[in-house]
Amino acid sequence: MEQIEQILKTTLIGLFFGTFGTTIGGIIGVNVKNPSNKILGFILSFASGLMTAIICFDLIPEAFELSSLYVSMLGIVIGIILMIACDLFVTSKVNNKTGNKNSLLRTGIVVGIGLALHNFPEGLAIGSGFGASVTLGLSLAIAICLHDVPEGIFQSRHWWKCAW
Repeated sequence: MEQIEQILKTTLIGLFFGTFGTTIGGIIGVNVKNPSNKILGFILSFASGLMTAIICFDLIPEAFELSSLYVSMLGIVIGIILMIACDLFVTSKVNNKTGNKNSLLRTGIVVGIGLALHNFPEGLAIGSGFGASVTLGLSLAIAICLHDVPEGIFQSRHWWKCAW
């Protein structure tokens, strides 16, 4: 029974931190009127830098400890191939449908697919972090929450532009 309670607690913490950051980012993105491209570029750079740091300093070393180098590299390569395939698929559909190369629409769709796909490994990372230690789980949850704020800003700004 205690193990079920621990799994439920970990699930609720992951759910909270995963949705809280994106929600706060979405609220900020919708309420900030006409941000410059420099601000949006900074926000995206911050999010990608934070996630790169999490990957390089927390997730990859942990993956090497839990598994082998080959299995970890296979997961990385599959993720890269999946995103390249999504980009190629979306590019062909957007170019065929609109008749031009609408890079903003294409980027938004690929980022949306990428965000949807990467929420699953984010949850796995938080759960695995809690499995290793409470400190690692909480630090990953907080870092992912901070990482999700700029994502929410970008997504809300992009979809707001496309909708109107």
